[in-house]
Amino acid sequence: MTTTIAGIRIPDSAMARAATELVRDTEPDLLYNHSRRVFLFGALTGERRQLAYDAELLYIGAMFHDMGLIDAYSSTTERFEVDGANAARDFLKGYGIGEHDIEQVWDSIALHTTPGITQHKKPVVALVTAGVEMDVLGLAYDDFTESQRKQVITVHPREVNFKEGIIDAFAHGTIKKPETTFGNVKADVLALKDPTYKRLNFCSLILGSSWNDSAGSCAHCSDPAHNH
Repeated sequence: MTTTIAGIRIPDSAMARAATELVRDTEPDLLYNHSRRVFLFGALTGERRQLAYDAELLYIGAMFHDMGLIDAYSSTTERFEVDGANAARDFLKGYGIGEHDIEQVWDSIALHTTPGITQHKKPVVALVTAGVEMDVLGLAYDDFTESQRKQVITVHPREVNFKEGIIDAFAHGTIKKPETTFGNVKADVLALKDPTYKRLNFCSLILGSSWNDSAGSCAHCSDPAHNH
């Protein structure tokens, strides 16, 4: 049965239904409802901006965007966003989706916590991030009508203390691989939630690198006395 929420039709293809079932069975209610809201707020943003976007690809991107926080989909070395993107890629390959479309979904997930980039990408990529930013950060909150917001959260409610809950979910997905938070917003999560976390410093890495840039050193060898 087709479901429409706040004027947005939830994709109902076999692939979309399978994605819904997989995420519903894998993620806790907090992340499942969040992912559905991300799709709805992303789609509403697309309608407001009059963007031409593929609703099914947007749906897959939204539904898988936090799968990397789940232990079963979490690698030991990759950022959780990349883990989720890889899970979506494998899922889409199983349905014979073309490489161009897979790349859009992969980017939409891998980049959804990287400010300043996604708004310049294809609509599917931009709108997943727009949905995340609305639901997590409240960005563009007033660009949605009160009716739209109420309709979305009536069907997919924000849990009590959702703000704390989503931060806890982020911490759970990153605390075992803190090195993956370097240069991204999840460093702030571990700084709040893990008292043992030590934030890497970009400038310290530059200054402590193996390069010897002392005065008079040769660009072609390590001997500062070398004359050409």
